[in-house]
Amino acid sequence: MKTTFTKFTGYCLVIGSVLMILTMVLHPAGGDLKHIIKISNVLIISHSIGILSMHFVLFGFYGLSENLLTKNRLSYLGFAFIIFSLIAGMMAASINGLILPMFASKFSTESGKNLETVKLIISYGSKFNKAMDYIFISGYSIAMFIWSFIIIQTSKLPRWIGFYGFILLAFVIIGFIVEFNFISVWGFRIYIFGIVSWILFTGISMIRPTSQHK
Repeated sequence: MKTTFTKFTGYCLVIGSVLMILTMVLHPAGGDLKHIIKISNVLIISHSIGILSMHFVLFGFYGLSENLLTKNRLSYLGFAFIIFSLIAGMMAASINGLILPMFASKFSTESGKNLETVKLIISYGSKFNKAMDYIFISGYSIAMFIWSFIIIQTSKLPRWIGFYGFILLAFVIIGFIVEFNFISVWGFRIYIFGIVSWILFTGISMIRPTSQHK
């Protein structure tokens, strides 16, 4: 039977998944300075929900790491990757969803050289945000690979979840090969919805009694 801790962290993964889906549904497309100011409230709300989801997901993945623990403790390596991945995600969400709209609203009346400076700062923030997105995607993908490998090897969760993780990773690798833009609004949504499905299935499997996995 599942322990209370495993079930609780499974629920955290489910809650985090739902919040991540809500974040991407609310997440608007970017634009120029005026458009950013216009959608500032939606940006702040959607990214705040995204940041909140990371707390549930992180604790849920801690439970997953404990549940998949083996003698070599490889599952903790996956947890290490996910920590840095979520830190990068939090920084990206903070910059793009909290700092950017507040900064744009405060300096929207600037003109001339001052306006160009504001645009330059916003451009720098956008480049930094993209770098954090790549770190998030890379870190999460590696963590999912590690956990999927352990699931297939040990059958501590349904093995199809491990194979499903490998299928998702195969699409990510193909995407990078064909130079698919994962950090565009729609590209990032596609990636997030993919990994959220894996998180959701994993969380549900951690909640269900072990006998139902057979």
